[in-house]
Amino acid sequence: MSDKDTASINRNPAVDIALKTYVFLAYAFVFAPIAASFVFSFNSDRFPSIPLGHFSLEWYKAVATDPLVWEGLRNTLMVGVIVGVVATALGFGAAYTDFRYRFFGKQVYLALALLPPTIPVVILGLGMLAYLSRINLSGNALSVIIAHVVICAPFAMAIIRLRLSQMDPDLEAAAWNLGASEWAAMRHVIVPFAMPAILGALFITMAVSFDEFAIAWFVSGLNETLPVKVLGFLQGQVSPRINAIGTFVFVTSMTLVILAQVLLTGRGAKTRPASDE
Repeated sequence: MSDKDTASINRNPAVDIALKTYVFLAYAFVFAPIAASFVFSFNSDRFPSIPLGHFSLEWYKAVATDPLVWEGLRNTLMVGVIVGVVATALGFGAAYTDFRYRFFGKQVYLALALLPPTIPVVILGLGMLAYLSRINLSGNALSVIIAHVVICAPFAMAIIRLRLSQMDPDLEAAAWNLGASEWAAMRHVIVPFAMPAILGALFITMAVSFDEFAIAWFVSGLNETLPVKVLGFLQGQVSPRINAIGTFVFVTSMTLVILAQVLLTGRGAKTRPASDE
């Protein structure tokens, strides 16, 4: 009898139902507010209330004709793309260093490299504001890019590091023995193997930068990203445009995350089992 058959015999139907119910309720709890925002973004009524009004694209049209929204979107896209590229490059370098080299204090190096996402964003935002102000970089797009790279690079490092851990370290040494230089081995062995993770890290870091609000609020100044613009809309009066903007941001972020997930779990990311021959 196979392990699969044994596992199926030992499974308790009541436990399976309880686990599925728990997962369903957890997802419902997380996504119910997002679903409500999506529904109300197409509601003709100004205030979210039941019963709903008729189907309308009025709030999407209002967003599309608002220059402040376009300015925030432009800043968000520019920052997100630059942050994605820079953070992925830094994450790849940090992950490759961990993969290839052994040195004193390596555990401290890894702990410090992965530290920023564990720091509360308010504290990190205040710290970045204080530091960037001292070097006259606070209040512009570059300050947002620097701050977001700090928070996003560890995500890229973790993703690429996981991929490189699946690689046989002897492959690179074999390329060297066959006459390849270190750069040629990097180009033809390391990078192709890690490419699914590199692209996945690019999309994940772009999504994190696209959604990030607290740090951008501290350091952006007049160069506000779209999430910071949303706060400005909320400070005056509750606007139905928030639902339309929120829906757009959620769809964009989920698209990037799904693309990353496809790359990380797809055929290109799967390693071939070692042959016994």
